[in-house]
Amino acid sequence: MKEKLNTIAKQERVKNLRPIDDVFFEVLAEKKEVCEEILRTILEDPQLRVLDVIVQQSERNIYGRSVRLDALCTLGDGTKCNIEVQRADNDNHLKRARFNAASITVKESNIGDTFDDVVNVYIVYISEFDFLKKGKTIYHIDKVIRETGDVVEDGLHEIFVNTTVDDGSDIAELMSCFIKKEVKNPKFPQLSSEVKRLKETEGGISVMCEVMDKYILEDKYESIAEMLKDEVPYSKIEKYLHVTVDDIKKVEANLLSAAIEKR
Repeated sequence: MKEKLNTIAKQERVKNLRPIDDVFFEVLAEKKEVCEEILRTILEDPQLRVLDVIVQQSERNIYGRSVRLDALCTLGDGTKCNIEVQRADNDNHLKRARFNAASITVKESNIGDTFDDVVNVYIVYISEFDFLKKGKTIYHIDKVIRETGDVVEDGLHEIFVNTTVDDGSDIAELMSCFIKKEVKNPKFPQLSSEVKRLKETEGGISVMCEVMDKYILEDKYESIAEMLKDEVPYSKIEKYLHVTVDDIKKVEANLLSAAIEKR
């Protein structure tokens, strides 16, 4: 009975999710056509092609959990583009974007590459607030020569978009979809249909519940790690987090392995 109630609770939670929510966006982004539609709108390129997408929880994610890449897309010309959604307003967003761009650049480089081979990277950062506070829906941040005002092209493109400011553009209309529980917009058929599938079909709800379980487990493991670092006894960790001794030992072993690797 308890398991059934938990399933019902998860289904109710799925109904309340929006594209701006991490756990929901990750599953939406697994469909490359959704990412393609989003990027075509934000980058204003109707011919843009997305060849592949790797999401954070994917087994193909070679970046690990220390680098938060919500949806790393490979475009038709080989360019890497990370789409990130952010609800919190307590982070250094500019440095977060810079860190992710640097991580992608390093990971996509090979021994023997010249600097001409360095991959082009786009960071598309979608937030639920206008953290730059200039009243724009979209901001393109470029490197500029201060003395001349000329833009320097080094292969990095940072675009910050928010759901707060409505300038009447297609981009703003897309952003309005990101904060809705139901998306029914003919301009964005891929996003609309995938939101509907994940919320209204048995298969979609099942996928969402599975991903939510992974997030819950990951959060618990992070809490166990913090308590172990604070030397909290096993018995208290079991009691407060409702986990097993095996769970605790697994996290402890991972912490030990990580410590050995750093030596």
